[in-house]
Amino acid sequence: MTAVQGTAVDIPTEDGTADAYLAHPADGAAHPAVLLFMDAFGLRPQLRSMADRLAAEGYTVLVPNVFYRHGRAPLFDLPEFIDPGSRPEIFERIVPVMQDLTNERAMRDAGAYLHWLAESPAVADGPVALTGYCMGARLSLLTAGTYPERVAAAAGFHGGRLATDTPDSPHLVAGKVTAELYFGHADQDHSLPEEQIERLEKALTAAGVRHRCEVYTGAPHGFTQADTAAYHQEGDERHWSALLDLLKRTF
Repeated sequence: MTAVQGTAVDIPTEDGTADAYLAHPADGAAHPAVLLFMDAFGLRPQLRSMADRLAAEGYTVLVPNVFYRHGRAPLFDLPEFIDPGSRPEIFERIVPVMQDLTNERAMRDAGAYLHWLAESPAVADGPVALTGYCMGARLSLLTAGTYPERVAAAAGFHGGRLATDTPDSPHLVAGKVTAELYFGHADQDHSLPEEQIERLEKALTAAGVRHRCEVYTGAPHGFTQADTAAYHQEGDERHWSALLDLLKRTF
């Protein structure tokens, strides 16, 4: 197993400073970059662990606190094991912060994250890959469509509201995407009903985007997050296999 170095970094943005976690092989060399977009629970040990696992595969991984406008991580008082069913007040704090991160703000930030990676000595020259979880899957798709020249591959897992009927729906960027895309949907996910899955698939196909969208049977929303009640081991292992396959094809 490759030794990994993890550090806290600060990224200047147009609206302030985003705190982030950077993980990369501890060999002093430059490696292909992966920008990992967090879920709504935020930058925490679980996401650092996921970044470390990716870094051990030979990548430089950046996990920004996309909620930085509201403070540095950890932003929410979360238990070690997150069960929103027994702690509904968790979402009472999180939802307004999520809603404050408009597409415009998120994509302005994404440009700053991509610029920071391009300047980092730990990152190899060339485009990057993206992966995102829950709300991060939406950010992954939007970034691929907003910065096509910088993104070679993008993945999203248990993403919600990816193809709504609103004018700011993420699937509407499909025509600008040049990256290869992969989405692993949860089949028990109220935030991504079947009609949205079909709408996303049709949009990507019509735009000629190289992509694969798969529905993970038995997987709930949030299935990759081992520190939550939604964790689904089979779905998580499938997610790692699909993500690493995508990265190997890309780099």
